[in-house]
Amino acid sequence: MSGRHASSEVAVRVRRLEERLIAAGLTSDEQLDGIIGQVLSGSPANGARVVARAWVDPAFRERLQADANAALVELGLSMSAGPQPQRFTVLPNTAERHHVLVCTLCSCYPIALLGPSPSWYKSEAYRARVVREPRAVLEEFGLVLPADTEIVVHDTSAESRHMVLPLRPAGTDGLGEPELATLVTREGLIGTAAV
Repeated sequence: MSGRHASSEVAVRVRRLEERLIAAGLTSDEQLDGIIGQVLSGSPANGARVVARAWVDPAFRERLQADANAALVELGLSMSAGPQPQRFTVLPNTAERHHVLVCTLCSCYPIALLGPSPSWYKSEAYRARVVREPRAVLEEFGLVLPADTEIVVHDTSAESRHMVLPLRPAGTDGLGEPELATLVTREGLIGTAAV
């Protein structure tokens, strides 16, 4: 299948599943709409808010690194996905160490903070290559790191999600949280870009 036909077939299957769940009394259209709205509102802007706060508030940054799940609550965010919250860690980049994320098994990803995952994140090529040759993959994204910068690849899972805390860009000392948040990209939160 390809094109519109594939999309409409998937939509039909999804709707059938939704109808079965509703008929079984497990959910309602309103609950499903709420979940979809919540997922779609989870954009890179949420992760960017977390990063901007960590850049301007050293105490928040410490709490974020000690217990990211608890620190998120301070900003009205959560990594809850069902009955049990996912373990969430924030990985701070430094001049000596750069973090990058991957899910080698499928495409586990912190949607609530980064929004829907990019298609390349789910690709088999990215998942296989970033583990074997992270420096080359990052260079393909346009991120050239000094040779002495260690690159650490973190594998996400259904139980454990991560987000990169990029280095604060030079020359941004006079900016407040809202302005800083606009500098943060989804790729920066994954680790395939500087910010």
